[in-house]
Amino acid sequence: MMNQKQRDWLQWLHQAKRKQITQARAAQRMGVSERWVRKLLRRMKREKDQVVVHGLRGRRSNRRLPAESRARAVEIIRREYADFGPTLAAEYLAERHGLKVGKETLRGWMAAAGIWKAKKRRVGEIHTWRARRSCAGELVQWDTSQHDWLEGRGEPLYLLAMIDDATSQAMARFAHHDSTLENLRLLQDYLQRWGRPLEFYTDRAKLFTNAPGWDVERKGEPPKTQIGRALEELGIGWIAAYSPEAKGRQERFFGTAQDRLVKGLRKAGVKDGEGANHYLQQTYLPLWNTRFSCLPAKPQDAHRPVLSRQRLESILSHREARQITKDYTLRWGGKLWQIPRSAIRPGMRNGMAYVEQRLDGTLAATFRGVDVPLRECPLPVPPKPKPSCAIPVIRTLHRTKPNRHWMDNFDLRRAPILARILAQEGR
Repeated sequence: MMNQKQRDWLQWLHQAKRKQITQARAAQRMGVSERWVRKLLRRMKREKDQVVVHGLRGRRSNRRLPAESRARAVEIIRREYADFGPTLAAEYLAERHGLKVGKETLRGWMAAAGIWKAKKRRVGEIHTWRARRSCAGELVQWDTSQHDWLEGRGEPLYLLAMIDDATSQAMARFAHHDSTLENLRLLQDYLQRWGRPLEFYTDRAKLFTNAPGWDVERKGEPPKTQIGRALEELGIGWIAAYSPEAKGRQERFFGTAQDRLVKGLRKAGVKDGEGANHYLQQTYLPLWNTRFSCLPAKPQDAHRPVLSRQRLESILSHREARQITKDYTLRWGGKLWQIPRSAIRPGMRNGMAYVEQRLDGTLAATFRGVDVPLRECPLPVPPKPKPSCAIPVIRTLHRTKPNRHWMDNFDLRRAPILARILAQEGR
């Protein structure tokens, strides 16, 4: 049976044979040389219409792998890679077992052995396609994925990741919490490696935006989060996505990681967050950035260097305002902190200082843009209450009529029980 390409070739050959078109025109349409067209016309005299069918059709390929290789590959996959897809299984067979098999060939072997079955793809909601940004650093997508990365072998982990929209270059790290400080650590790594991008594209999580019911007309602009403040001080724009599909490149990165990265951690025997980060940085991310990234449409790099006046240790911190008391102390984290006498300046008493919890665990403060050292001091211990020496007051029954004495010598606590009195009277 011929395919459409072969039927088209046959039609152009017949037209050239009947002189309806020239041999050069037929060769141009077929995408071959005129010499090959003349050779096909000579073969048509004895082979007829079968001349356009390849002579090796139906024969066994000379490059076909032996049956022993197929049996060995299927046995290894059943034993070690039963839940792997054909593409990933082919990579592990070549890397760890020295067995090079094409992914499509392996797909057929796994399907015939019942190890792999193609999934039916559902037609979902259609979203408008958006072209990549043209330069690296124009737009960076930023998100977190919560998944059972260690498959129950260790504590739960979160994968915090950033991916460039133009090149798909990725940076990621595992963390125990999806917190502001952990995301600021990832931002610090990105800035130190590539510089400041033009914009970040995130979801509408509370780490990036807060006060969803904020009334702008009555209360003005809502307060910024710690990450929002840091991006503003760094001169980096922020775009909020209204659906996961809007960050499709980030979602596909997580989808690939939930397949390849999980199985790689399993084969490496990783059981804790430190080992997971080591495998992520040394093995998985280099593989991703080499294999799945692409060149941008324009060679210009939109990243900007961090300015000397932009102190990252101060910007990338958890910063809050605290009031300085009359004795030049302030409270932070349930503790009392003293400003040394040598650092006291005019206007500090009852003034406001900004306390910064740095990423390295240190604590710093600034007053009117000047750094202020802090020294922890013990909290004052409240005095213990003194024991009371007062004589207990015995309350006596107040007599409304002092001339009557029928209540004299009557004590309710010494009176007999009512039930005993009724029993004596036979009631």
